[in-house]
Amino acid sequence: MSCSQLVVDRIDPLVNPGVSGSPHLHQLVGGDSLSATMDPGDDRAELSTCTTCTLVDDFSNYWTAVMYFRAGNGTYKRVKQVGAIGHEMARGGGITVYYVPPHKDPTNIVAFKKGFRMRNGDPNARNATSASRYQGIDYTCLIRDDTRYTNRSATFPDHMCPQGILTTIYFPPCWDGVDLDSPDHYSHVSWPANNGAPCPASRPVKIPQIILEIRWDTREFNKAELWPQDGSQPFVWSFGDTVGYGHHGDYVFGWRGDSLAKAFSDDPGCLGEGNTLCTPGPQTIRQANECILEPSVREDVDGWLEKMPVGVEADP
Repeated sequence: MSCSQLVVDRIDPLVNPGVSGSPHLHQLVGGDSLSATMDPGDDRAELSTCTTCTLVDDFSNYWTAVMYFRAGNGTYKRVKQVGAIGHEMARGGGITVYYVPPHKDPTNIVAFKKGFRMRNGDPNARNATSASRYQGIDYTCLIRDDTRYTNRSATFPDHMCPQGILTTIYFPPCWDGVDLDSPDHYSHVSWPANNGAPCPASRPVKIPQIILEIRWDTREFNKAELWPQDGSQPFVWSFGDTVGYGHHGDYVFGWRGDSLAKAFSDDPGCLGEGNTLCTPGPQTIRQANECILEPSVREDVDGWLEKMPVGVEADP
């Protein structure tokens, strides 16, 4: 499904709950009940009045950091996003969200419960060793719109990409079945030993696998005069990472009632025409674009900036 951009703001309800002015900038999509304070006991579907996602029963929130380009003169400019193929009309580019069966045997999948939340990736990771705990995060240098499964890497591409950069975040498909969250927002979920293997005994419950795709429109920066003359890679995350190992994504569950559970039931007729997933039906991208929030932190995030928001600079 397409999820249009809800807001670009410096909030992080998971890592910095209650703080309006988190340490770095995020781009967020989903239900409009999003705020810096999100009580796990609240029902996001009941509190939301609209969602930027095209499946109308999904009032969940999804977010990632923001990508910037650092020019040769040291100034920064936010890299805008563009919708994926078929989702080009999504406001702000947004995020394409997938819910898929995580195993070769797509039965007995347990839907997330109210209050469930998780994160994949760590903004503090700066090398392969520190990022090794996290799987399923990569970059694609898009040569053409249809080259999304080639030219993949664990770090920023080190050369100009004709059609931009696609980042993909797969979330773990196994859960301990008890904890709706954990202190690091990751330890209550995990990965099977390999693709198609059962969940480990410590995290035995199969959950839907969420995949986030974000298409960053780097085409305006494909000019030799803008790139650093020393040949260094010019893209940087809003928390300062210039290599790419720190990319991360966050999720707060917010589906209405048991609609997600029905979608992953063993009833083969549940997946209706147009991927309706047993919901009342999808809304159009144009309708999703009408759901919007104003940022809680007023600051310059666009144009050429001396530093990124809250004074963040690229790692030396």
